[in-house]
Amino acid sequence: MVGYPCNENFDYSELLPFLEFHTNNVGDPFGSSNFGANTFEIEREVLEIFAKFTQAPSDEFWGYVTTGGTEGNMYGLYLARELYPDGIVYYSEETHYSVAKSLRVLRTRSVMIKSQQNGEIDYEDLFETLRIHRDSPAIIFANVGTTMKGAVDDVGRLRAMLRELRVAKSYIHVDAALSGMILPFVEEPGAWNFSAGADSISISGHKMLGSPLPSGILLAKKSYVDRIARSVEYVGALDTTLSGSRSAFSPLILWYALKRLGETGLRENVRHCIELAQYATVELEKRKIPAWRNHNSITVIFPRPSESVIRKWQIAPYKDIGHMITMPHVTKNLVDQFIQDYLRTPPHAQVSCPLLSPGVRSISTRSSSNEKDSR
Repeated sequence: MVGYPCNENFDYSELLPFLEFHTNNVGDPFGSSNFGANTFEIEREVLEIFAKFTQAPSDEFWGYVTTGGTEGNMYGLYLARELYPDGIVYYSEETHYSVAKSLRVLRTRSVMIKSQQNGEIDYEDLFETLRIHRDSPAIIFANVGTTMKGAVDDVGRLRAMLRELRVAKSYIHVDAALSGMILPFVEEPGAWNFSAGADSISISGHKMLGSPLPSGILLAKKSYVDRIARSVEYVGALDTTLSGSRSAFSPLILWYALKRLGETGLRENVRHCIELAQYATVELEKRKIPAWRNHNSITVIFPRPSESVIRKWQIAPYKDIGHMITMPHVTKNLVDQFIQDYLRTPPHAQVSCPLLSPGVRSISTRSSSNEKDSR
């Protein structure tokens, strides 16, 4: 498993006794419920930790543990639509496939924006599109770690763009599925979180932390959530989440992982993953396989491998590329074995990297958040 962002380095055997009970986190985790077998207290502690990682406003944030990134992204878009029913959602062509589905479900107007070759949103195309529709509320769906290329949209730059265009009503949702648990632990994370101008953020719980069950974390500004809250008498709880009954076991898994690793362990995991991504990039290039990665990304992109390599190593292919994601369970030995298999059964046609000249192993497209968009 080197092609998907799933950390297999975990052990939750100590939590098995909890599976003997029927638990259910129905309702708002910051409230109470008539159904007492819940893990609300643990869920709130998990949310407080993620609020710190994302620099959420301490006195004005809300959140809950979701089933995964798709639910978290839909919730962010749902909040934005309720706030601005006549708004337009702008998202790049590198955005996760589920977002277009969510937009259809929510019946929200939307415009797809071009992407740069590295996967980052095309700021010039976005600026011109926003300018044309500047009288409509703008809802920007930002990617912090795109699915295939690990590219990060500069949230600070997006917010500055809205200010420059004098867009009166706006909302920025951030899909930080994988990178939301990488960027808090690097020296130069860029402008990506609440302090940069995000209104809501979705992060996957099962990716960097590792879990046998998919999960996610949704964080948003509390004032937006208060607008949609409804009281449900028979469960004695506020209905603020997308789902009714929710897993009470997922918050327990996240809590256990966060407490076991601590910030020191999380930082060490990220350091290991980034160093291994750089190692993989260098080793691939040594063997004349064009490879590259984005700044602070653990996603290494290369020409699409053969079908046998894709199946054996669980590689995620897209058109003419594939990628390796160096999660915490991946080792140098695994990288070396993968490269041997890649060379043994090469793809039918090699494709060159469109972004990098030979010898360049990683790229950064960072820009100042205060810099005006060139156009």
